[in-house]
Amino acid sequence: MLLAHPVVLWGLVREYEAMKVLQGEDGSAEARQRMDDLAYSLCLSTGTQDVDAALVAARYQLPGARPEDDSVLAD
Repeated sequence: MLLAHPVVLWGLVREYEAMKVLQGEDGSAEARQRMDDLAYSLCLSTGTQDVDAALVAARYQLPGARPEDDSVLAD
C-alpha cells in the first residue's frame, strides 16, 4: 500500500479538523463538499473506508506516533 507523505497527511488531518469546526458554524454546501473531499482523501491515503478510522490510521502513520499508545481509541 502506498502511504502519503507525512506532511501531506498532517495537512489533511489539520484541514479536516478545522473544517469540522467550521462546518458546524457555517453549514454551507461548499463546507460540506470540502469535508467530503477531505474525508475521501484521508481514506484513500490511509487505506481505510471510514473517516474516523482514517483519522486514527493517519495519526499512527505520522512521525512521533507511538503504536503502543491506543489512547485515541478510548472514549
